[in-house]
Amino acid sequence: MQNNPLSHGLWEKTAPAPPKTTVLSTAATTEVTIVGGGFTGLSAALHLARKGITSTVLEAVEIGFGASGRNVGLINGGMWVMPDDIPGVLGAEYGEKCLKLLSDAPVVVRDTIDEYAIPCELERNGTLHLAVGAGGVEELDARHRQWVARGAPLERLDADETRRRVGSDAYSGALFDPRAGTLQPLAYVRGLATAAIREGVKIFTNSPVVSADRSGAGWLVKTAGGSVSSKWIIVATDAYSTGPWKIVREEQVHLPYFNLATAPLSDNLRRTILPNREGCWDTKEILSSFRMDQRGRLVFGSVGALRNSGHAIHQSWAKRSLKRLFPQLGNVEFETAWYGKIGMTSDAVPRFHKFDENVIGFSGYNGRGIAPGTTFGKVLASYISGEMNDAGLPLPVSEPKTETFRSVKEAYYEVGAQIAHLADARF
Repeated sequence: MQNNPLSHGLWEKTAPAPPKTTVLSTAATTEVTIVGGGFTGLSAALHLARKGITSTVLEAVEIGFGASGRNVGLINGGMWVMPDDIPGVLGAEYGEKCLKLLSDAPVVVRDTIDEYAIPCELERNGTLHLAVGAGGVEELDARHRQWVARGAPLERLDADETRRRVGSDAYSGALFDPRAGTLQPLAYVRGLATAAIREGVKIFTNSPVVSADRSGAGWLVKTAGGSVSSKWIIVATDAYSTGPWKIVREEQVHLPYFNLATAPLSDNLRRTILPNREGCWDTKEILSSFRMDQRGRLVFGSVGALRNSGHAIHQSWAKRSLKRLFPQLGNVEFETAWYGKIGMTSDAVPRFHKFDENVIGFSGYNGRGIAPGTTFGKVLASYISGEMNDAGLPLPVSEPKTETFRSVKEAYYEVGAQIAHLADARF
């Protein structure tokens, strides 16, 4: 996108074409204006349409331009925070409610894909959270215990079973989630847009919002070329927010994350590396993730930005890491490379904001955008339709606040990832 191969990499190379859209150039009227063409905004549009509520989506660049089109493609349930800690962050009522909703979120994704026949390389074989060392085993034991107590069907795998499923002896065990899986994220978000358009949703791209003002009993949202009048506004811009709701970006610290993809592996290699095609990530503080795409490319990622000195440092580290993890690969070369920004909140849990009367939005997915984004979009549709009231929301209303020392923290993450990957290459 925007002639930048480092923004969406493999996903742009292999995704179906997006549906045809235009720039907003007229004055329009709808019931709900949705700002942002990612997982949350398009899921909300789709579910509103099913309820007979009209909506118009305004996307600043292209469908899936932000985090939705750049990520690893793991369909994870839950959150980063340990389940037993969530009630202490959100309160007992909201904590358990949110845990239940996001635990089931991968099922919502799969059902949506099935219902609308979205071609997005969906793999239903689950995910593996991989334990590194004794500390990793302790963490996964605790996660397993806490999730199973809440009825989640997670399985703890020992080192031997983990070795069989991953094809590497680098891990001390794993936590297997059979409900989860992987998909091609840009293909999925484009598929949501295609389905929404079929349901009557109007989508305008290259139409950044410049203002939103009260107009009678509703709102007038303006772009450079047109305007939309509506009763409701959904703010679904998250970590890439600009314009009237830039506070959503300012309350998050950007954590850079990159992915590198090999050429398609041979059939022999594919039988020894992730033969069941689970998506994986590990318990390291600076974590790594890996998975296969539909054609057998190994997609490997970690924290860091592929710019300036970071590009060479992270790519060199990735080659060495893959050679240690999977010696059978030999010398690794990468076909594509890309990176994006993960929006991290101060407590690593999402936010629900009421920016003004009838102006609402979820944000702060902390690297887990696919399943929560799809599910929260469905929640927003239920709330606007009146099927859900404030008491039914999965998160409390919170006031957006600028994160202190945000730019310093972001520089620390980017430079720190380079230092860590340089050190890891030497020892």
